Amino acid sequence: MSSGFATPVPSSPQLKPKSPFLLPHTPSIPQFNFLAPDISPSASVDAGLSSYPFQNREIPGFYVVIPAGGAGTRLWPLSREGHPKFLLDLTLKRRSLIQATWDRLIPLSSPARTTIVAGPSHANAIMEQLPDLLPENLLCEPGPKDSMAAIGLAAAVIARRDPDAVIGSFAADHMISGDDAFLSAVTEAVAVARMDYLVTIGIAPSHPSTGFGYVRLGESLRLTEDAPNARKVLNFKEKPDARTAAAYIKTGNYRWNAGMFVVKAGFLMQLLSESKPELHDGLQKIAEVWDESEEKRQAILDEIWDDLEKIPIDNAVAEPAAETGRVAVVPATFGEI
Repeated sequence: MSSGFATPVPSSPQLKPKSPFLLPHTPSIPQFNFLAPDISPSASVDAGLSSYPFQNREIPGFYVVIPAGGAGTRLWPLSREGHPKFLLDLTLKRRSLIQATWDRLIPLSSPARTTIVAGPSHANAIMEQLPDLLPENLLCEPGPKDSMAAIGLAAAVIARRDPDAVIGSFAADHMISGDDAFLSAVTEAVAVARMDYLVTIGIAPSHPSTGFGYVRLGESLRLTEDAPNARKVLNFKEKPDARTAAAYIKTGNYRWNAGMFVVKAGFLMQLLSESKPELHDGLQKIAEVWDESEEKRQAILDEIWDDLEKIPIDNAVAEPAAETGRVAVVPATFGEI
């Protein structure tokens, strides 16, 4: 049974089943029998959602950011430090998870507006698997500092390249079912983000999962016809126990927090300056010289990176911004594991 928005697929050359940017010569990818289940969100929860009125999939000024971190321990021994989960084909479709993420998002952006943040040990493998990734859009972080530093670095660099940029952050190792519903939710999130909101995408829970954090929905925002489903976020909840998760679902007012955020790059840095000024200042100093020369970039990274705070984006900016009414959620009906 299919789920998601009933959005008609426009006749665009960008909507081929497989990305035209990932060619058959891509190096072979290890395959494992780890199939994504058919996830069917609760119909009672999201039956009233509206489909986004697509004219063309590409969104001008929208930049995709793909944090590709990980120590390779979650699926050990299949994944290892030098060959983490996102480089593996876990769905037996001859596409690694990072390739599938690229395929899924490229209709909304372009190779020129797709940035990956990764450690230097994974850089070569990423470039091999994504031959159309521009070298200047692979940002190498010297060491893992959690999601705020990775996404914040991309936001700071992109904001200098395009002050009006809207970025969307999507993990490299997500497995999604219902691509049309996913694209519809992201497109609506971009429309909301342009109105100075930090926007998360809330997945309709199919069961009382203890593996996700939860987003508590507030009132409908009714901002624009382009964002019919957006609602204010009241607060974020950490991963609950099974009984608490079941109670959340029973109310109908909670969504899974998949860690997907859409926001103006400059607005994200503004929020970070308010909640974590030292982290903001450090990332801005790095971004100031990032595109000047490799020598200057390495020097500033050596000076600053190790001292940056290690903190998730949820704790650094999403939770504080929700307290002041500046976080929105777009409820969605695609599935994720």
